[in-house]
Amino acid sequence: MAAAEPAVPALPNSGGVGAGAPSGTVPVLFCFSVFARPSCVPHGAGYELLIQKFLSLYGDQIDMHRKFVVQLFAEEWGQYVDLPKGFAVSERCKVRLVPLQIQLTTLGNLTPSSTVFFCCDMQERFRPAIKYFGDIISVGQRLLQGARILGIPVVVTEQYPKGLGSTVQEIDLTGVKLVLPKTKFSMVLPEVEAALAEIPGVRSVVLFGVETHVCIQQTALELVGRGIEVHIVADATSSRSMMDRMFALELNCRVENMDEGTFFILIVEIEIKEFNTFRIVSIPMLTSYLCLSSCKKRLARTGIIVTTSEAVLLQLVADKDHPKFKEIQNLIKASAPESGLLSKV
Repeated sequence: MAAAEPAVPALPNSGGVGAGAPSGTVPVLFCFSVFARPSCVPHGAGYELLIQKFLSLYGDQIDMHRKFVVQLFAEEWGQYVDLPKGFAVSERCKVRLVPLQIQLTTLGNLTPSSTVFFCCDMQERFRPAIKYFGDIISVGQRLLQGARILGIPVVVTEQYPKGLGSTVQEIDLTGVKLVLPKTKFSMVLPEVEAALAEIPGVRSVVLFGVETHVCIQQTALELVGRGIEVHIVADATSSRSMMDRMFALELNCRVENMDEGTFFILIVEIEIKEFNTFRIVSIPMLTSYLCLSSCKKRLARTGIIVTTSEAVLLQLVADKDHPKFKEIQNLIKASAPESGLLSKV
């Protein structure tokens, strides 16, 4: 029998988290590996908020290539137990994040049978405000065509449609599984969760729409917290501000340890590939990219994959002998618009 663990100790009010917790919050001790860090969460916080708090406290130590379980210390048993379904924090408690031994060996793989597309808030009122909205619509429509060809379920949301209008007419919603209004920024609504539960074997969500740094990011983090792998389509998502868009996507996460000279060469090579010509990269552009590389790679750290529409579609067919390859090939014969991802920051 496991030895009983002590209750969460009283913490000093000065600079700590305990009896002096802010109004409306509850003190919680977050344990991971050999670490234990006190913090506060809002009263009534559930699984998703606990996961987000674990990520904020231990993000650099958590290997998101693995699955985890959240456990609560139960006084009556004297040990940790799996977090009960529907758990909400109502009093001082102690929780821990436990890695499972099973590796996510399929990380990054997409198959039609285990994938759902999420189209987020592509609405008429956003048209004049969102950067490169026309390009985003074009790529989004390409993705939805691919989903129809491959028989992939599609979930569509509309943010407060009474005030912001319906999905733009260019987006063909024929055959989509759900079209739901929402006021919550994240797409993870009860109806969406119920729809996902009805689809056997869902492992991955391909996510696109607006805005990158708000609804897209919050949706991605909630899905990851539920153990679903998320692929954000960079050329099919945008924001009102390119700064917000680029920081949310953190496009240069794979080159953060390169020196400036190497990074400059890499950008030039990208420009050569994209425009089939040599091009001088401006110092302001280079500086902006380098500034981006200094920020913490939040989405990458949580296991979210930033990709492109063409990469997603070809990954889903995987083989030129796939019976739907020719139809997908016809979709991508013309390259997707660059939508400012390389030429502007």
